[in-house]
Amino acid sequence: MTTPRTSGAAPAPALAILNAHVVPIDGEPFDGTVVLEDGKISALGAGVEAPPGMETLDAAGRWLLPGFVDAHVHLGTHEEGEGSAGDDTNEMTDPVMAGVRVLDAINPYDPGFDDALAGGITTVNVNPGSGNPIGGLAVAIHTHGRYIEEMLLRSPSGLKSALGENPKRVYGGKDKTPSTRLGTALIIRKAFKDAQNYLGKDDENARDPHLEALAMVLRREIPWRQHAHRADDIATALRLADEFGYDLVLDHGTEAHLLADVLAERGTPVLIGPLFTTKSKVELRGRSLANPGKLAAAGVDISIITDHPVIPINFLVHQATLAVKEGLDRTTALRSITLNPAKVLGLADRLGSLAVGKDADVVLWSGDPLDVMQRALGVWIGGRKVYTYDTEARAGVVAPRGA
Repeated sequence: MTTPRTSGAAPAPALAILNAHVVPIDGEPFDGTVVLEDGKISALGAGVEAPPGMETLDAAGRWLLPGFVDAHVHLGTHEEGEGSAGDDTNEMTDPVMAGVRVLDAINPYDPGFDDALAGGITTVNVNPGSGNPIGGLAVAIHTHGRYIEEMLLRSPSGLKSALGENPKRVYGGKDKTPSTRLGTALIIRKAFKDAQNYLGKDDENARDPHLEALAMVLRREIPWRQHAHRADDIATALRLADEFGYDLVLDHGTEAHLLADVLAERGTPVLIGPLFTTKSKVELRGRSLANPGKLAAAGVDISIITDHPVIPINFLVHQATLAVKEGLDRTTALRSITLNPAKVLGLADRLGSLAVGKDADVVLWSGDPLDVMQRALGVWIGGRKVYTYDTEARAGVVAPRGA
């Protein structure tokens, strides 16, 4: 389900951004104008002029791009500086938590949302955690608003599942299945078998939120978001997807480059990251900033993620920059934090590139965002300016939420 942004605020003012170096992502860069009207991009091009009487902003050659998209975060559910009081990432009381909805736990006043704007990020996909074999329903939202209904883009945007160390550690410590990779796969298979049986029934009194969530995956209404680091876990993810016939998205994919040809042939996208961590556990031994380039070179559609708060969300673009240093094509690097994740979220018709009719989610940068010395100077969501960098104060200013 895709839901438009709703707000009691007045419509966003029309604005023409002039003399910008425009990087539309899906098309060649140009020097010219982008016009924002009624929350959408109404015109753009080298020869476009501002309509008479419209407010204008002279970009003076600065770079204008679509807002960045981070397709795997825990913003608002694993709040910074709140400890256990602000951690609602995992409901680890049962290994199958397909029916929980992460949007019920998001606090829009988590300071990470302000950091996202400072990093030029206008859209995020908030996931449940990876403590359960089946963790719950994800949601795609904007990064500014008073409450979730104002920020909502797509709910649900996927169903989170985890293979590997985390579920076996959590439930093995409770002397409960799963304590091994064998048990984790069994839990997932049994849940899908139950959902298949459920789909064959027509009993309003037998509604079950867990089975209804799994049924959405089986009907291919939402993707299966598979947490997997090691190559053998990725192979299990592919095996399960073949068995039950759902749309698979790989989250993390630390060793996905070892199966890059298989993933490319199948068209399985990889949300790779976080990339700035140490090799803190056995599943991360293969972590490298060169891996995104290896996957992309093999033809895999990649998106770079922070897994915030594992990596601060405003470092999203810096991960892309250092991936370029290690071999990733710079055009693909920008697509990996814009159009590629928008496609994974089912929002490419609205986000991820600059085109007429798309949402007016744009960011004005001081220069090339892949240069670590450049910064976001202004951020617009739906044509409304929500962030400004105050050069004199050397500080970002976030618009009041809901204003």
